[in-house]
Amino acid sequence: MAKERDQNTKDKNLLISFLWNFSAELKLALMALLVLCTLATLLPFIPSSFSISASELRFCISRISAVNSTVNTTTTTLDNVVTKQPLTEKDTELNNGVIKRTFTGYGWAAYNFVLMNAYRGGVNTFAVIGLSSKPLHVYARPTYRCEWVPLNQSDNRILTDGTKILTDWGYGRVYTTVVVNCTFPSTTVINPRNTGGTLLLHATTGDTDRNITDSIPVLVEAPNTVDLALYDSNRKAKYDYLYCGSSLYGNLSPQRIREWVAYHVRFFGERSHFVLHDAGGISEEVFEVLKPWIELGRVTVHDIREQERFDGYYHNQFMVVNDCLHRYRFMAKWVFFFDVDEFVYVPAKETISSVMESLKGYSQFTIEQMPMSSQLCYDGDGPARTYRKWGFEKLAYRDVKKVPRRDRKYAVQPRNVFATGVHMSQNLQGKTYHRAEKQIRYFHYHGSISQRREPCRHLYNGTRIVHDNNPYVLDTTMRDIGLAVKTFEVRTIGDRLLRTRQ
Repeated sequence: MAKERDQNTKDKNLLISFLWNFSAELKLALMALLVLCTLATLLPFIPSSFSISASELRFCISRISAVNSTVNTTTTTLDNVVTKQPLTEKDTELNNGVIKRTFTGYGWAAYNFVLMNAYRGGVNTFAVIGLSSKPLHVYARPTYRCEWVPLNQSDNRILTDGTKILTDWGYGRVYTTVVVNCTFPSTTVINPRNTGGTLLLHATTGDTDRNITDSIPVLVEAPNTVDLALYDSNRKAKYDYLYCGSSLYGNLSPQRIREWVAYHVRFFGERSHFVLHDAGGISEEVFEVLKPWIELGRVTVHDIREQERFDGYYHNQFMVVNDCLHRYRFMAKWVFFFDVDEFVYVPAKETISSVMESLKGYSQFTIEQMPMSSQLCYDGDGPARTYRKWGFEKLAYRDVKKVPRRDRKYAVQPRNVFATGVHMSQNLQGKTYHRAEKQIRYFHYHGSISQRREPCRHLYNGTRIVHDNNPYVLDTTMRDIGLAVKTFEVRTIGDRLLRTRQ
């Protein structure tokens, strides 16, 4: 009996194993059987007109065979790794089997040239100031040609090569600043009879694949509008000193601007002028501080907010200062370049006139920086009186940490300069002087101009202190001038700015 039970168990296990191994086939067979039963059930309900011919059946079978053949062929090809990649009409296969892809641009990611303005630099020379696509100057070779087109069509056109100067090379972003010098032959006087004409700039992209030239009218001279005597080197300039400011942006403090303008109008004297460029930083409150000086003819404000459309370094300050240089080139003996958180100073025994007279043999000189803290205030008069003082009076601690080199600012004789930068010009004729620190320097209150609050964060009484592991010394140079500057402001424009807030 035991042997029979064992045999029955083995038979059952064998049947289960068989069914398990062929379960997929059994399912398929059962499914086919179910379909046949379903068709048999539905067959009496199918209309008699419905039929399938033998030719149609053979066609279906042949299509299935063709598909299977294609699948088998593709599988075989993939297995043997002999597939050839498809090429489009834009692709090129090189001799080594590499597929060279191409890229086609439409529209403009960055303009070929963005004109700010163009100015005469003499009887036969012009300067064109603008922006251009930085990638274009990195990966291509843009060139410029200048053409004078007389208004009188009977006169001949004059064409010359333009010399491009990249003043912010290495700093540009999407756009880089370009100054194009258009100098015609020395024997040629452009518009000699003052009959008018147009200066065209032919800007060529220099792209090897698609070289495009844009012809841009950059300067139009109407008849009888040009005073060629202005370019006489012996003619006296309108101003002795002119300030060209960089782009003003951010939330500037009206009080700090008030102090800066009053100080420098007094410092540079009657024959001076200040050009400020508003890149969004001159709010209504700041403008109220500038308004009295604008009415006196001492300050001019240029609204340059539109330049924000073009992404250049620091709100396109390189373009802005170059435009200022060439716009006022023949209106001033000296042009100064520094920022509104910096105060130029000469020793008590000197005047700005005497210093500039001693430097007239140079086309450019640099000015050494005196770095002042924008947080540490001298509390010699007590907190109440300290807080009422002007910023440059109470911020009296100078940073004396030794560093390899500090930033300098500079001044130039503009007629000798072709293009300029932020910290100095590298495109000029004549000599540059770098050792004027005993004659002139500037106190730098870094970051103080953008603080709309009380600048004093810490009060000290010592002459030598250490704050955040940085050494400072008490320097009262600017503090000692404070009363004279305040008195000058009231005498010049009255007390209308006395209620100015931070």
